[in-house]
Amino acid sequence: MEKRTGLQRQLKLWHVFALGLSLMVPTTVFDTYGIAAGSTGGHVPTAYLFSMAAILFTVLSYAHMVKVFPGAGSAYTYAQQTFNSSIGFLVGWAALCDYLFLPMLYALTAEIYLSSLFPEVPSWCWIVLTVLFFTLANIFQVKVTVSFNAVFVVFQVLITVVFIALLIRELLGGTAAGFSLQPFYSASLNWSAVLAGSVILSYSFIGFDALSTLSEETLEPRKTIPRAMIIQTLFLGAMYTAVTYFMQSLFPDVSIFNDPEGASPEIAQRIGGMLFASVFAAITVTGNMVGGIAAQLSTSRLLYAMGRDNVIPKKLFGYIHPRTGVPVFNVILAGLFSLSASFFDLETAISFFSFGAYTAFTFVNLSVIAYFIVQKKMRSWRAILFYLAGPMIAISFIAVLWTHMNGKALVLGIIWNVCGLVYLLYLTKLFTRQPPRFQFEEHINQ
Repeated sequence: MEKRTGLQRQLKLWHVFALGLSLMVPTTVFDTYGIAAGSTGGHVPTAYLFSMAAILFTVLSYAHMVKVFPGAGSAYTYAQQTFNSSIGFLVGWAALCDYLFLPMLYALTAEIYLSSLFPEVPSWCWIVLTVLFFTLANIFQVKVTVSFNAVFVVFQVLITVVFIALLIRELLGGTAAGFSLQPFYSASLNWSAVLAGSVILSYSFIGFDALSTLSEETLEPRKTIPRAMIIQTLFLGAMYTAVTYFMQSLFPDVSIFNDPEGASPEIAQRIGGMLFASVFAAITVTGNMVGGIAAQLSTSRLLYAMGRDNVIPKKLFGYIHPRTGVPVFNVILAGLFSLSASFFDLETAISFFSFGAYTAFTFVNLSVIAYFIVQKKMRSWRAILFYLAGPMIAISFIAVLWTHMNGKALVLGIIWNVCGLVYLLYLTKLFTRQPPRFQFEEHINQ
């Protein structure tokens, strides 16, 4: 049997789109609604429109880079190819905060739900079982994993559609003020509050970047990956805006609920009864499980890209199973790392995740400017618009996100990056030689 030298191309647009939805977890809108409703003063749909517009600029930057470098390394590959190997390594190292902690984040979220339902079971048991579920689902061929995720994504979308239908039924029944533009704009609208809310809601869109790690497993990645990124961002933005519009119209004041920050389960019970509320809760938990599967898949691909370059030990991280074409050791290692969720709380995991995500977003936008404007010297009006103005707008919004990051996240991020710098110094013998560099051209047509 011929030894595999890379990942297998077998994913189509719908596979990539489904994986993106499973990773971003459409039911996240229900988890954040109560908090956002309070912070925006009752204008959640407007905040979602701002978040979608802002994140879309970074999505377009990823789309530009995927077309040029359709490899599995995402921000790591883009920074490496447009700047240099050392910067690429540090960006990849920072991005590991995002990728390694995202599966852990889903494991912690699932544990919180399950522990509330079964308080007599030790919390660490739920973490172990959840991570084991993630890992087993990822050792099969990627096409099987994505198809498995797609089934559960369908349930999330369906429960959201039913949720909207029940809200509309209540509005038409005359039990509330009815349809109006109040959730979008009113005399009491405070733009500063809306901006603060959009910062919170931007978390609902983070995860789209993981699709770029599937470039080497996707058919026609230069076309498929950008389309999937843009379509899913617009789809989720429209869905989130619609859901929150009807929720806000029916319940303009979330303070009426027992737990305003967790208003969605109470809303589900009020509009659909206990049976619907139970189904709603079950699908919400399942959504986090599916998100964890997708997150671990993406983590294993980033580790593979860095291992293939021998930036981290190639024999371990660059290994591809000869039958399934899956970086199975990376899947297992990502699972083992996620078990450390037992020692973290949800806030710490989110903070660390955010640090890595914002670092990756920043450098992808910088990579677009460096490649198209600086290296290729493109100066047409179209180039200035798409390759300079767009990334600069995206960076400006990310700067706002940085200013809202808590101190714990900054300290953890700095410590993580100092460790990465120390390892880079060792790898390069104090910068007397370049770190290993992926010969990208060899893999473009695989």
